[in-house]
Amino acid sequence: MEGAGTRFCRATSVLEAGGSRRRLISGGRPPTVVPVPREPEPVEDVVTLARYPFLPQASPWIAALAGQHRITLDELLQGGFMEPARARARIRLIETVEAEEGVSLSGGDLHSENGRLVEAFSFYYARLVVCATRDERLVARWALAEAQRAERLLRNDERALSVVARTFFSDISSREHRGPSGRGDRGTALQHLEWVIGMPDFIEVCPKITGDRWRLANTELFDGSIRLHSEAQYSSSAKVARLLRERIKASIEADALEKVGEVNDDLAEQLALPIGIVRNLMEARVQQSIALTGADEADWPPCMRRIVADLSNGVNVNHFGRVFLASMGSTMELPQTTTVGFFRGAPDFSEATTSYQVGHVYEQGYTPAGCAKLKVNHNCPVLPGDDRLCDREWLTHPLKYVRSKQRWKQRMEEEATPVVQADPAPATDV
Repeated sequence: MEGAGTRFCRATSVLEAGGSRRRLISGGRPPTVVPVPREPEPVEDVVTLARYPFLPQASPWIAALAGQHRITLDELLQGGFMEPARARARIRLIETVEAEEGVSLSGGDLHSENGRLVEAFSFYYARLVVCATRDERLVARWALAEAQRAERLLRNDERALSVVARTFFSDISSREHRGPSGRGDRGTALQHLEWVIGMPDFIEVCPKITGDRWRLANTELFDGSIRLHSEAQYSSSAKVARLLRERIKASIEADALEKVGEVNDDLAEQLALPIGIVRNLMEARVQQSIALTGADEADWPPCMRRIVADLSNGVNVNHFGRVFLASMGSTMELPQTTTVGFFRGAPDFSEATTSYQVGHVYEQGYTPAGCAKLKVNHNCPVLPGDDRLCDREWLTHPLKYVRSKQRWKQRMEEEATPVVQADPAPATDV
């Protein structure tokens, strides 16, 4: 006879966490295999499993909890016992869209059985909602928000940091080191962990992170490894946590994307209310970002709209796309502060750095790239038939799109303007 845990897992494969070990890339491109251990080491600490429910080691523990407490899919969706988990999940989803630093750190006391249940199953329920939206951009934003939460936790959780690092990196180690710890000790020599990571792991992750310290030329390299030394206000462990954010995001996102197709219409209908809430929040966020310009979104080329929306949703737009957006802002004479605001939702957003870089583009008067270069650099979201204007042979540059839209709108306004005819002269008696 099957237990509740077995039925839970069989009925809800879409809920299973941590199984995927590769990064799925949307758009039909094959997945990129990343170096990770084939068999992650066991985790016995239940607090760690509840705090980081995306870990592959958490799946059997959560299945056991489901069996122990008779948590079925129906219970998770609408049972009274799981209402605290659903409430916490709704907060996770709202913070996914609205919070700049991702999901809040904890929803309760993880040292109690009930607290661990709420935290673990709230993650599962939130992921179920996200999968049911069938929206890849929302999946990406949710994965980023959960990864940001994990990064903030791991910065100050060195015990868990070790096991999580060895779960997601194939070659990483630490040693006790005496020196500046990077925790604001003003150079005082303190005992702390110093980490060393293999070059394949570092090279795969570092292009996704902005900042000179993440460029290979600026690292300390020896014997095929990178030494992550502590800096002022940035410890070695904090650097590992930052690298882990990328691997965790990729794992969560890939796992969710694989399970999107497993959500049937009946399940999506049962989740209609939370789906509607999170979709409305996403739309409002995008519209808020667009409204900063004071311009009509309808005049923007699809490439510009997509980049603004991606940044607003936490997608890490490539360098070419960022320069293009800044140059479009300059050419369209948008205020610099408006263009800087477009980047506010991007991972690793820095007000000072972004303001400097956007200011440089404005000062130099960069010309926005044409359609051909945007396609080569994967910044054109339009396929044949998606946009009739983009399908025109003469449409070779995004600025032509803007001018064409504005001319068409002006012509429509002129045609809609009623012609005022002079009243005939009143008849007079002769």
